[in-house]
Amino acid sequence: MSRKYKFGESTGAYFISFATVYWIDVFTRDMYFSIITASLDYCRKNKGMEIYGYCIMPSHIHLIFRSAEADPSGLIRDFKGFTSRKMLKTIEENAQESRKEWMLWMFEKAAKKNSNVKNRQFWQQNNKPIELWSLKVFEQKLNYIHNNPVVSGFVTNPVDWKYSSARNYGNNDDTILEIDKN
Repeated sequence: MSRKYKFGESTGAYFISFATVYWIDVFTRDMYFSIITASLDYCRKNKGMEIYGYCIMPSHIHLIFRSAEADPSGLIRDFKGFTSRKMLKTIEENAQESRKEWMLWMFEKAAKKNSNVKNRQFWQQNNKPIELWSLKVFEQKLNYIHNNPVVSGFVTNPVDWKYSSARNYGNNDDTILEIDKN
């Protein structure tokens, strides 16, 4: 069975998750979270990404989005490609990163298992997009995203997780990343 999942409706809204290789907890420092939020903000302002929900966890990202340019696959491909290169470079150059050697070794190990990658692989390749065909499914996925840090034991209230759209919805707080609520 192929692990390549496809975006069906090019103009639809999707729930998607993607994780670092080996589920490595990379997003543990503000500088790493900032790369992701800045990249999402760039995609929102310049590439037609409409963001309805997000949560950045230590090893993975959940996203509810739509491509205004009817190219969700290309949008995610470009986002993952850019963030992969930027994250690897930042980790490599971060003198404060105590796990640098281990993480880079793991990214190299993952690349050796993938003929499409030359040196290091940051993201797992599978995304499994789920089209949000009804308000009920949208709300279910949004609740799942917002409750992920609670279920993982990081916070007791979803709005307390700094890198989640739960803050946008619950507190009208757009300081980390502006989203498209309408």
